[in-house]
Amino acid sequence: VQLQASGGGLVQAGDSLRLSCEASERTYSSYVVGWFRQAAGKEREFVAAIRIGSGATYYASSVKGRFTISRERAKNSVYLQMNSLKPEDTAIYFCAGGSSYATYPSGYPHWGQGTQVTVSS
Repeated sequence: VQLQASGGGLVQAGDSLRLSCEASERTYSSYVVGWFRQAAGKEREFVAAIRIGSGATYYASSVKGRFTISRERAKNSVYLQMNSLKPEDTAIYFCAGGSSYATYPSGYPHWGQGTQVTVSS
């Protein structure tokens, strides 16, 4: 499975942005897609994840209530709606996929190329 992330950009604090992650093929029901981010000089961190079949979602505490992950199976796509963005949300955002839910990068064998999100104050 190949994943392609898109939708990043430069926004102001308080604005919204929606990221997309498109898979190259239809994924099986137990597949999990996660979003991670990596700020300059920092380690890659978990943001959110969704189970493709059930739609169950998981969030990091830092984004819960502001970010929403969703999926559209007909388009083999997962979205990350980001509201009330803060300067500390600035990072490269990656989507990743695998057969089980994890909050660490090595738990996902499939990765997209990343999309830059910059939030100005």
